[in-house]
Amino acid sequence: MPSSPSVSIIIPVYNEEQGLAALFARLYPALDALGRSYEIVFVNDGSRDRSAAMLREQFQKRPDVTRVVLFNGNFGQHMAITAGFEQCRGEHVVTLDADLQNPPEEIGKLLAKMDEGYDYVGSIRRQRRDSAFRRHASKLMNVVRERITRIRMTDQGCMLRAYSRDIINAINSCREVNTFIPALAYSFARNPTEIEVAHEERAAGESKYALYDLIRLNFDLVTGFSVMPLQLFSIFGMLISILSFAFVMFLAVRRLILGPEAEGLFTLFGIAFFLIGLALFGIGLLGEYIGRIYQQVRQRPRYLIDAVLEQKA
Repeated sequence: MPSSPSVSIIIPVYNEEQGLAALFARLYPALDALGRSYEIVFVNDGSRDRSAAMLREQFQKRPDVTRVVLFNGNFGQHMAITAGFEQCRGEHVVTLDADLQNPPEEIGKLLAKMDEGYDYVGSIRRQRRDSAFRRHASKLMNVVRERITRIRMTDQGCMLRAYSRDIINAINSCREVNTFIPALAYSFARNPTEIEVAHEERAAGESKYALYDLIRLNFDLVTGFSVMPLQLFSIFGMLISILSFAFVMFLAVRRLILGPEAEGLFTLFGIAFFLIGLALFGIGLLGEYIGRIYQQVRQRPRYLIDAVLEQKA
């Protein structure tokens, strides 16, 4: 294997036994047709099925261009990609899901765009084949993210992206426990762009991202790249405090003029509950930031590698 191939393909794998054979059958011919030296770095994220065994078998078939990183547990997709970034050696690096929703044949489009001088190429899924709920939720998250972080990505959920070696080195120098890699790369890019790519239905298996995972991902995105939520909450809290003080003064004046009234008791309860809920929301928001500090200062390993299968030079 060349010490520095032209292209590295990073593919996180988690319980993809049903679809790996189809991935192998399409991925290698697509890369062979590019006429570039390449390596494929599979990162097995603690799969509980036969994914690791199938990756070993594929490594034995194509050891010249295949490398396999085996985690000793499940550390998440982004940690798998981070491990792939730290292991890869290509001048251009492309990330790809193992479920074939982004066809491997589209990799050539991203590399051709990088040849034009771009250092980061994002992708936009054309005729997206996800459910209506996922499409609308993604659009909403895109709007919120852009307003808060000023990071413009049309389709943040598409894994098919290409990075230059300079950006990969910058990402590897970061030691953040929680981050959103496409946004981090965008912040480092000098000349980013986006292109449309094909999107297909999942070849086999089911999505590994539940609703909770998507919410957590966007929390990482927002809290990792902006303090605007804290600032907005501070401003909102100040306005509520002013209005609450004005309302208390109004009640005091009303009591002096008209006397006490029992009918306003439930209004006061409603206001109190609203303010308590607002305070609890603020505590939760602060907890997100404090939790990130807590995870960072522990200095624990972000992931543990059980073995790396590669052909020695």
